Formats: sequence, structure tokens, C-alpha cells
Amino acid sequence: MHPAYSVILFTTASGAGYGLLALLGLAGAQHGQASSTAFGITAMVLALGLISVGLLSSTFHLGRPERAWRAFSQWRSSWLSREGVAAVLTFLPALAFGVVWSGLYEAPQFIAPLGIITAVMCAITVFCTAQIYASLKTIRAWHQSLTAPVYLVFALATGAALLAALAAVFGRFQPFQVWLGLAALAAVLVLKALYWRAIDAAPRSHTMEAATGLGRIGQVSQWEVPHTAINFVQKEMGYVVARRHAARLRLMVLALLLAAMLLLLVSLKAPLLALVAAALAFTATMVERWLFFAEAQHVSTLFYGAKTA
Repeated sequence: MHPAYSVILFTTASGAGYGLLALLGLAGAQHGQASSTAFGITAMVLALGLISVGLLSSTFHLGRPERAWRAFSQWRSSWLSREGVAAVLTFLPALAFGVVWSGLYEAPQFIAPLGIITAVMCAITVFCTAQIYASLKTIRAWHQSLTAPVYLVFALATGAALLAALAAVFGRFQPFQVWLGLAALAAVLVLKALYWRAIDAAPRSHTMEAATGLGRIGQVSQWEVPHTAINFVQKEMGYVVARRHAARLRLMVLALLLAAMLLLLVSLKAPLLALVAAALAFTATMVERWLFFAEAQHVSTLFYGAKTA
């Protein structure tokens, strides 16, 4: 698949924003009002800003962005529509939570319920985003059980790294923030390694023989190419990343995640290093997300000469 930068920005930025917002909601439910109004407002603006930038960037990939609102009507059958509905609904409790948690409006009794509702809605929205890809049977690398967990842990990890960085800037840095970030990043490492192992080992059951129904007579090959010029399907669905490049990018993702973990650990002594750790975690997510799309092969490539998919 062709890695669209708008979608990469969307899934990376919104994932980090939802991860941070969910953690703020859980922190509010556990500890009550933010330690300072400045910290509370900044954290909420950052979380909601990342979510908004991500959602807006996703419309750039549409042929007719002005018609994006129509996607909301298909929530009964479309994960894309469900994601849009969940994203909009999340803003309601999130804004209310931000107002009371940051101390702009004194209502401490509402902090815990609003925080929990916000965290749950964040998880639901990220899950819907993951299911957009996991539900596509036409793409073997996406249609498997680890796609959604990987999206969820990446959101949690980048959100935790951002929380530690914000806390360091505002002098609210605490060790549990480091341990939370380390645990989330470790989960990312494990799940992503398992995901890559799974897609590498999965049988390539989609073949030209199966697609044409002529497998009973032997191997099938094309007599002529379908088109004399490259078309939209080939550009969007036929993108292929070289195996050696994919291997290097996988190592880059792992190296960036390990570096982020190391810096988070060192930030126990030098809290401001959490800022660099957050940047590395975000960069790792961007590279991982590019690779997520680049390594995906659509069954339509069989029509253009691929032997298996």
C-alpha cells in the first residue's frame, strides 16, 4: 500500500493525543484536580490539539474532503464511520473533564466520572481506528488479531511519554510516570515484534489460481498486462517496499523505542530528558506507521502480476 503521509500523521498524532488524554482522565479519577491550573490547561490543550490535528489531516487523503461529513451516517457497518462518531463524542466528556480537572470550574465531584468516561471513549476511538485496517480481509498483513492491540499500546506509550515530558517541564515529574512509560514502551516492543513475526510467517493463500478459479488446471499466469499505463489502483495498492529496506526500518523502530526507554530511565535523575524520550517515541511511531502501510499488500496486486498476496 502507498503510505499516505496524511494518514500517517493522523494515526500518529491522534493516537498520542488519545493516549495522553486517557492517562489524564485516569489520573484525575485517581488523584482529583490537577496540581496546577497551568499544567492542567497545557496538558488538555496538547492532548486535544494532537487529536484535532490528526483528525483534520485524515481528510486530506480524501478525494472530496468537503464530503467527509457523510461518513458519519454509515456507523452501522463502517469502522471508519464509527471512528468518526466516537471521535466527536469523545470531545464532549473531554472538554467537561478538562474544565473541572484544571480548576477552571470548581466541581470536584465530577472529576472522577468524567475522567473515566473520557479514558474509555479514548480507548474506543483508537480501537475503531485500528479496526478500519484490521477488518480488511483483502490485506493479509492487517487482517489479523494483533493489529488493534498494537494501535492501542502505541497510543498508550506515546501518551505516557508525553505525560512524563509535560510533568518534567512543569516540575511535576514523578517516578511512576517513568515506570508507566517504560511498561508501555516494553509492551510496544513485544507486540510489534510478535506482529512482524506473524505477518512474515502467515501463509500467502491469495493466489492468481484462487482468484481466477483455474487452479485445478495448474499454474496460472497473465498473457498480457492489464493496462499500458499505471493507474490509480497500481499507485495506491501496488506500492512495494524492498525487503532489505523493511528490515532496516524495523530495526530503526526498535532502536528508537529502546533509546526512548533508556532516556526515560535516565530521566529519573535528569527529568528534562523525558522531552527527548517523548520525541524519540513519537518518531518511532511515525516510522512504524509508514512501514505498517508500506508492507501491506492488497489482493488487487494479483491482477497486475503478483503471484501471491
